[in-house]
Amino acid sequence: MRIASLLPATTEWVCAFGAAGDLVARSHECHGPPGLNDVPVVTEATYDAPGADSRAIDEAVRAQLDAGLSLYDVRTERLRALRPDVILTQTQCEVCAVSRAQLDEALASWSDGEAPRLFSLAPATLKDVFEAGLAVGRAIGRTEAAMSFLADKEKQLRALREHLPDADAEAATRPTVACVEWLDPLMTAGHWTPGLARQAGGRAALGKEGERSQTVAWDDLRAADPDVLAVMPCGFSLEETRGELSALTGRPGFAELSAAREGRVYLFDGNAHFNRPGPRLYRSAELLAAALWLERADGFVDPKPREMQRLADAVAA
Repeated sequence: MRIASLLPATTEWVCAFGAAGDLVARSHECHGPPGLNDVPVVTEATYDAPGADSRAIDEAVRAQLDAGLSLYDVRTERLRALRPDVILTQTQCEVCAVSRAQLDEALASWSDGEAPRLFSLAPATLKDVFEAGLAVGRAIGRTEAAMSFLADKEKQLRALREHLPDADAEAATRPTVACVEWLDPLMTAGHWTPGLARQAGGRAALGKEGERSQTVAWDDLRAADPDVLAVMPCGFSLEETRGELSALTGRPGFAELSAAREGRVYLFDGNAHFNRPGPRLYRSAELLAAALWLERADGFVDPKPREMQRLADAVAA
């Protein structure tokens, strides 16, 4: 099967199910797992964000959308020449990747004999993400591999829950975590991220599972006063997040937050581990558990330096 994956998450599912060799096209944001350099890129961004900080990116994206323009272009003729049997995309977020509507329009001129199947994801909850993974496996003819992979990962999550103290207790007794998905303007993560917090033995202080990420007032976050502050800006690496810390730490009253006083503010590679509805979310639950449960997770979860970092360590560096 010839697969064109235009969403990083679907590319990662394809590779997890052993079908990397079937990829004939990818998006410009599909950088992992390793080994994709020779797979042709068939999309590109259409907006420019001078300065590339959170505020500049947000303003550039909003300006593009307000003008009724797409954030991405599809190199239709190149895609057509690669003759995919199936194209994987999404219908969830016009900011995240090429939309289904764009592809419908781009493929309208293709003849019936050459038109590929379109398969779209739109997971809202963590359960939806894992079900979508299985659906991708079926769409690319890898059902058995997908079922095996997902079963192994469910065992991994179960082992994590069993290791954590009272991880299945009532929500009110769990430590709280505010997951920051954007720094300027301030946004907290919705969709599957509150479900990740639950799997990690905590509960989301702001943001609701299955709902979109929301812009929040700084005073609302201060009022929530979470036990842990998890900073995971969408599309940002850990290094990029470190470069934007003043947008968070410079806010009035930041040092008085319980998480700040207790040294429980953590930076994460949001782009790699939290923003994409793909197989790396299993690892994301482990990383959140390491932040929520401190010494309890030590030895059971071994975060790598490139995955997460305490704010105090980032400032000291």
